[in-house]
Amino acid sequence: MPRIAVDLAKVDAVLQWSTPESVTEIKGFLGLAGYYRRFIEGFSKLAM
Repeated sequence: MPRIAVDLAKVDAVLQWSTPESVTEIKGFLGLAGYYRRFIEGFSKLAM
C-alpha cells in the first residue's frame, strides 16, 4: 500500500516565500490558502 509523504523541497519552497506586501499579493496568498482549506481537515487550526 503506497504511503503519503511530505515533499521537503516543496516545504522549503513555501518557507522561502517573501511576505506579501501589495493587495494583489495578499489576495493571491489568501486564495491559495482558501484552496487548501477545502481539502485539509482542521486547516484553520494548522494555519494558526
